Amino acid sequence: MTKESFRDAVIKTLEKRFFYTPSFKIYGRVAGFYDYGPPGVAVENNVLAFWRQHFVDEEDMLEVKGPCVTPEVVLKASGHVDKFTDLMVKDEKTGTCYRADHLLKDHCKDKLEKDVAISSEKAAELMHILAVLDDLSAEQLGAKIKEYAIVAPDTKNPLSDPYPFNLMFATSIGPTGMSSGYMRPETAQGIFADFKDLYYYNGNKLPFAAAQIGQAFRNEISPRQGLLRVREFTLAEIEHFVDPDDKSHPKYSEVSDLEFLMFPRKEQMEGQSAKIFRLGDAVSEGIVNNQTLAYFIGRVYLFLTRLGIDKKRLRFRQHRQDEMAHYAADCWDAEIESSYDWIECVGIADRSAYDLRAHSDKSGIPLVAQEKYAEPKEVEKLVIKPNMKELGPAFKGDQKLVIESLEAMDEKEAMEMKVILESKGEIEFEVCKLQKTVTIKKNMISIVEEKTKEHVRTFTPSVIEPSFGIGRIIYCLYEHSFYTRPSKDEEEQLNVFRFNPLVAPIKCAVFPLVQNDEYEKVAERISESLFAAGIKYKKDITGTSIGKKYARADELGVPFAVTVDTETSVTIRERDSKEQIRVNVDEVAKLVKKLSKGRTTWADISQKYPAHNTNLADCAKDLAVRMLTSP
Repeated sequence: MTKESFRDAVIKTLEKRFFYTPSFKIYGRVAGFYDYGPPGVAVENNVLAFWRQHFVDEEDMLEVKGPCVTPEVVLKASGHVDKFTDLMVKDEKTGTCYRADHLLKDHCKDKLEKDVAISSEKAAELMHILAVLDDLSAEQLGAKIKEYAIVAPDTKNPLSDPYPFNLMFATSIGPTGMSSGYMRPETAQGIFADFKDLYYYNGNKLPFAAAQIGQAFRNEISPRQGLLRVREFTLAEIEHFVDPDDKSHPKYSEVSDLEFLMFPRKEQMEGQSAKIFRLGDAVSEGIVNNQTLAYFIGRVYLFLTRLGIDKKRLRFRQHRQDEMAHYAADCWDAEIESSYDWIECVGIADRSAYDLRAHSDKSGIPLVAQEKYAEPKEVEKLVIKPNMKELGPAFKGDQKLVIESLEAMDEKEAMEMKVILESKGEIEFEVCKLQKTVTIKKNMISIVEEKTKEHVRTFTPSVIEPSFGIGRIIYCLYEHSFYTRPSKDEEEQLNVFRFNPLVAPIKCAVFPLVQNDEYEKVAERISESLFAAGIKYKKDITGTSIGKKYARADELGVPFAVTVDTETSVTIRERDSKEQIRVNVDEVAKLVKKLSKGRTTWADISQKYPAHNTNLADCAKDLAVRMLTSP
């Protein structure tokens, strides 16, 4: 089976069983938007519940929830307004828009895969372009599109030069439309803006982590790849605040012996493949920057593999120097292999102190932490002394806000202001809280270096950020869980999702072997006990054959099926092995709960309960005959 045919089988099954469907499809749909149906919602809820357990609960994180609409000033400070862009080209005749890098990527891959006469030099050139694609400027992309004579895919019309398109959905706040905002492209900025309150809530202690799950929005130019590239999606993000001078982690030893596929930048640049590393060795060799970053890499690995992601198709790829943000100390992506190739699903980055500093500068509110010294330290520092006689008349009611903004400057900014004031006599200064620029003259302040004793060290924390694309993880989980097996008569292939019970949308199916009042009463009794135990179940009392009932349950990924074939005991069937055991009716809910919660395994309970080897389909036929012929 080719990658494409496998993908088609997965998607058809997902849509058939209403895991998801294109949104608004009765109106022709809008690209990049999808609705999750009942099983899709259940899978996402189960993944998020495990995410909360694995990270928020086990790591004692502070969970917050912020609005989806973000004021422009916040995203201006973070850099999203100016830099959150993709390069776009237009069909010069129809105006249809395309992502420039996607067109170039498709061209290079098509040539490499289909052009049998391609020279080794040309192949090497195309492979190099694919390797550096994310780093090409608009001019470089445009030059390559012209060199390779790339045209609009649908019409073959010529394309415009590439130009940046901001991916955020713009909106206005309030009835006047004067206050600009955007639908948030990530959840992180709300956490950074809340840092001061979170730090206080945590007893003014570092390190600590804040977490948020929520919707994010990106106005993709030409969404494709189904659930992997959409315009609205669920993010789960963690911001772990830590002292920049101490990035050790107390629980690092719990993950340091983990071994898994890693793809450091050195191997990438040398054209090598990912290979198995021991995480502790990657830290000691300086491949991973610090213990806290490594700890989260290890925790992400455990999270994904426990969900059901195949260990052999999961790797952690380090960002190369030419693709890493200028402020980042190190960055790794958890990439999962799918029919679409390797897909970035989690980013784990040491963002240094960039975000808090950016919001401190823009808001005028210092987002800092403090460490008390055992003994006071004598230090030299720049001190800003305002001249109230000059500032008062100049700024009147705004005087207090101007002074607060001046005093919030760091030493570098204060020194730059001192130099300009001494050379020019005045400087333009932005007061964030007033949202305007004022003129500061030399006689209004003095900036002097003084010796002083400090009792505390004030610093801006660094941030380690794991960011999870939940929809991408779930889609890869669908592919990693999907397989087919022949039906009993081998005339057709049956679709199965081998979901881990942890994430399965329905944990247990319940059905009578045949339509029978007594059996249906037993099925109802079992259903009530499952409900009382908090187990998601599905009951089927239709007259459909037992084989078809199993097939329908397998196609939904239901791990266990209870078949009522007597009034006192029933069988429990395991989805993938198709093995069955016989248990008393009153034990069903307890056993299914243990299995669903991972407190026991099928191998364990199959040793404790008698196997049921009867062919249930034949049994159903025999029973039906007996019922029809009995007096």
